[in-house]
Amino acid sequence: METADLRIALFSGNYNYVRDGANQALNRLVGYLLDQGAHVRVYAPVVARPAFEPTGDLVGIRSLPIPGRPEYRVPLTIAGRAQRDLARFAPNVVHVSSPDPVGHQAVSWARRRGIPVLASVHTRFETYLRYYNMAWGEPVVEAMLRRFYRRCSALVAPSESMAQLLRQQRMNYDVSIWSRGVDHAVFNPGRRDLAWRRSHGIADHEMAIGFLGRLVMEKGLDVFSDTVDELRRRGLAHKVLVVGEGPAREWFEARLPGASFVGFQQGEDLGRAVASMDVLFNPSVTETFGNVTLEAMACAVPVVAAAATGSQSLVDDRVSGRLVPPGAVHQFAEALKSYITDPDLRRRHGEAGSARAVEFSWDAINQTVADTYLRLIRQKAKD
Repeated sequence: METADLRIALFSGNYNYVRDGANQALNRLVGYLLDQGAHVRVYAPVVARPAFEPTGDLVGIRSLPIPGRPEYRVPLTIAGRAQRDLARFAPNVVHVSSPDPVGHQAVSWARRRGIPVLASVHTRFETYLRYYNMAWGEPVVEAMLRRFYRRCSALVAPSESMAQLLRQQRMNYDVSIWSRGVDHAVFNPGRRDLAWRRSHGIADHEMAIGFLGRLVMEKGLDVFSDTVDELRRRGLAHKVLVVGEGPAREWFEARLPGASFVGFQQGEDLGRAVASMDVLFNPSVTETFGNVTLEAMACAVPVVAAAATGSQSLVDDRVSGRLVPPGAVHQFAEALKSYITDPDLRRRHGEAGSARAVEFSWDAINQTVADTYLRLIRQKAKD
């Protein structure tokens, strides 16, 4: 069997109605598979005005907005037209990308028919509770995730550090790596634009600490702003550049007076924004890979990140950036201080990150997923 013989049913809780790293990776994977001659059907919620056009054939499934976070939706059921479409499509492998109700139903549907199931892990859902004062619930969420993932044939994770964590948590023992690539035509040091920085109130000599991502509390906005407060208390001159949008923007703006908020950016505009930073500060612990970290590295921007899954597989501590224990505000401030006071260190670490980012090719990375599908089909045929 070859890649062109694959018939993949992909179930996603958010394929294109909100733009984030996970669904962009899924769309890029589908595009690659279609280019190789594979057949793919995507089953996911649809909205009147999605963030971007979907790659491939998208079949809508019933969903409801999440209370308090209406930009996201919970897929409810595979029923009606979607169920009939799935039966007609007759996949030989099922891919689930979210442990939601429809993900559970898709796993059950495939198991009843002897079809292998691959689950891709895109975020650490159990850590979200920390940002809403509900950390006591993490063991319960972890147990629910374990039940879901152990019913799957195998998992793919975006980094070795995340794969190792999944094994330690006993989620599954067949865990492969589906890394992430970066578009070097968009993200490279040549995109740096001093005139653009000036237009947002950042002078050429000023050190710009960048934040990149959706403005939601689980991205560590509290740690970021507390660290900036610490830099101010120490009298360390800097500017803050925030790239992104989200429901917590008003809160974040209130916590960062004087920061430059440039909103959502994409394509070449995003490459320019990232390359125009002097350091990326990523305190989040929820990512399984950290697309923003890789994009900054490709732009020769050093990264100060939480020593958590994802970033640990990308950032070489004290070589291309700094890894700091999650939530350690004073240590984050110390790491940023070294870049504020030493431009040569920024340059050296940025160049090291850029050299590392060259290793990430989208086509090779996505073929590893196709190879995993094929392996699971062969294994199922032997059962």
